[in-house]
Amino acid sequence: MGYKILIADDEAEIRDVLRLYLEKDGYEVTEAADGVEAMEKLRKEKPDLVILDIMMPGLDGYRVLRNIREDDNIPVIMLSAKDTDSDKILGLDMGADDYITKPFAPLEAVARVNSNIRRFYSLGARGGRDKDKAVKELRVQDLRLDLDACLLYRAEEMIELTSVEFRIMKLFMEEPGKVFTKQQLYEQGWGDEYLVSDNNIMVCISKLRSKLDSDGREYIKTIRGLGYRMEK
Repeated sequence: MGYKILIADDEAEIRDVLRLYLEKDGYEVTEAADGVEAMEKLRKEKPDLVILDIMMPGLDGYRVLRNIREDDNIPVIMLSAKDTDSDKILGLDMGADDYITKPFAPLEAVARVNSNIRRFYSLGARGGRDKDKAVKELRVQDLRLDLDACLLYRAEEMIELTSVEFRIMKLFMEEPGKVFTKQQLYEQGWGDEYLVSDNNIMVCISKLRSKLDSDGREYIKTIRGLGYRMEK
């Protein structure tokens, strides 16, 4: 596949298992045992996706994620023994693309990596690294979505998006006025089968609205019992 995965976790056994399964699936793997080393590997090796443990010495996973999102929008999968909704929401709200709870099945982790790699890079959304591409845009109201830079503009204000937010905004802005179900949004944003109890969609829509405006409902409407639509 040619994609490089950074595994940042202070448990060597978890890194070893993930490396074994990811390399078997064709990925190049690099490792970090703490948050400081993770930041060094990010700068030097520029991975295509990061699997990031929350509880690490030096810098914890949340601080590493915050640093990543300051200048890059690569997919980040949070890895943690914490499985409460508040922990998941915090990670997603800070810009994570996915969340895996320990203990986990290695094949599930590989499937989530595959899903995030496929959905993110098949859209050509790798931030500012592919600067030679012709710029493509979608426009709705005063919003402009730069498909190459994975950036959203409201008037002249730049709004940074996570890869999940980008994919959902792209879906909305390609067909403004169309109602999308939670299942459609989830499968577009996360590339996985939708689970009825999953609240990721609600969190993501809320985050998008807050980024768009103090009253983001002017852009993204809730259609009760059906889903959501982008206003024309």
